[in-house]
Amino acid sequence: MKLGFVSAILPDLALDEVLSFAAAEGFACVEVMCWPRGKAERRYAGVTHVDVESFGPADAARIKELLAKTGVAISGLGYYPNPLAPDRAEAEIYVEHIKKVIRAAALLGVGVVNSFIGRDPRRSVDENWPNFLAVWRPLVAFAEEQGVKIAIENCPMFFTNDEWPGGKNLAHSPAIWRRMFQDIPSPNFGLNYDPSHLVWQQMDYVRPIFEFRDRIFHVHAKDAKVERHRLDDVGILATPLEYHRPKLPGLGDVAWGRFVSALSDVGYRGPVCIEVEDRAFEPELDRRKLALRQSRQYLSQYILSAPG
Repeated sequence: MKLGFVSAILPDLALDEVLSFAAAEGFACVEVMCWPRGKAERRYAGVTHVDVESFGPADAARIKELLAKTGVAISGLGYYPNPLAPDRAEAEIYVEHIKKVIRAAALLGVGVVNSFIGRDPRRSVDENWPNFLAVWRPLVAFAEEQGVKIAIENCPMFFTNDEWPGGKNLAHSPAIWRRMFQDIPSPNFGLNYDPSHLVWQQMDYVRPIFEFRDRIFHVHAKDAKVERHRLDDVGILATPLEYHRPKLPGLGDVAWGRFVSALSDVGYRGPVCIEVEDRAFEPELDRRKLALRQSRQYLSQYILSAPG
């Protein structure tokens, strides 16, 4: 496995600075954020380390030179909007940008684009399903043509009142993944697997690894701490941040030894990228760099990866 991190936590740095930091700290790879330039719509969004708007061969050559110089690989290009937003004009903007990210990934020789399925949060899974198929069948086909895999993160995107009650990402449970891959069986369609989102949903985060072993293209290393006294007070129908907190690996409820053991048992050899969303480490750049160092040191007891 290749230990890396998600570049969203370093918005202050340019791509060359992100890669230099990764190399200096012994990371093998980085998931690089590709949001459109402009105002962020939420925390951890709006970070642009690769601008794909007019991305061409010269841009790809420049980035490949940086990768060769630093010895750090790009694990995937990341862009996490809501392509099933109820406003169709808004959703179409997201879909078109996903295509640009896919094209950039193909030019860079990066095999994976990470994203969300999206969802109209006010509608049920069944009510969202026709739109899911209408949007994602052609997107996955486009990715196939470009030789790129789509890895969907399993975050429900249900944290705030505007995401009530269903969240803004359909792909939050094994039952839905099973249905997704049955209806879109492409080998280029899979998961960016994050155990933390299963923790706060009170779900087993190890067993699905065995069923979906062939669909796990990318892994996020983020932890979550369920505060039982708060959950007992507000219940599971509360917005999830009322009873849990994202934490650095090792500071929450994920048993990382069991998790990495399961990944190795199924033969996973891909990236494991630390995703920092721990507010205790967010205020300054130095604290965020420390979060990445601390997470790498903790996970290195389970994952030792060579650069590149």
